[in-house]
Amino acid sequence: MDKAASGSGVRERLGRSLFARVAGPSGPENRARIHQTPGPRWFGPDRPVRRVHGDASMFIGGLRALLLQSLHPLAMAAVAGHSGFRGDPWGRLQRTSTFLAVTTFGTAEHAQEAVDRVRSVHEGVRGRAPSGEPYHAADPHLLCWVHIAEVDSFLRAHQRYGAQPLNGAGCDGYIHDMATVAHALGIPDPPHDRAELAERIAAYRPELRATREALDAARFILLHPPLPWPVRPPYAVLAANAVAALPPWAREPLRLPRVPGVEEVCVRPAGKALTRTIRWAMTPPAGG
Repeated sequence: MDKAASGSGVRERLGRSLFARVAGPSGPENRARIHQTPGPRWFGPDRPVRRVHGDASMFIGGLRALLLQSLHPLAMAAVAGHSGFRGDPWGRLQRTSTFLAVTTFGTAEHAQEAVDRVRSVHEGVRGRAPSGEPYHAADPHLLCWVHIAEVDSFLRAHQRYGAQPLNGAGCDGYIHDMATVAHALGIPDPPHDRAELAERIAAYRPELRATREALDAARFILLHPPLPWPVRPPYAVLAANAVAALPPWAREPLRLPRVPGVEEVCVRPAGKALTRTIRWAMTPPAGG
């Protein structure tokens, strides 16, 4: 076997393993349905949302989003009480990744169906936080926090680790694209550019704090992921870069200190190398 064939085999096996972990057992069927069904899409092939959501930097952005989202006590209470993130973390990841893929790349009809399913689930997620405060996952205020935490995380990860970072207009375009999904989910006034996104995040900061549930979630995500031991070192690189991408005001309450010099010299280069490897593995070879 020549080196090219051997490399292609390694790429195929690694890519298949990563895709199965993220997309689940129905991944190949969903991928065919998303990309091969004819019909109009919410986003054309040149839209920034397609570049961001199709890049390996989403692995880091997704972890950052989970950590950031956990700082809202009511959002965290809803996750802890209803999402099953401990009992079925991979199922939650697979559902989230499928939703992102359908709304980004699927037909408008399939995207709307996916949104309708999520809205139906949100309607039933109600309860009280340990503080006694009531929450409802369909509350537009909570939905907006989850949305802006994701948008900020996906975009920042892409700009730091993506194969083709966006220019200023592209960044604003991505936020504008994601506002389309936000409107469909029931968020009446999502941000549409970087200035609005920064203003909205700042407005939520007085509500944010690290509850016991948030600290437990951070430990689970960062230190006790449900992964076989051989996979934990590369996951640790992704997790370290997710933490490094958080602002200080989010890291401090989660007890995630910054180590000066180490992140710039070790963590970020390792994150870039790993995302390049993931991108290589999940991109079919030319002509393949």
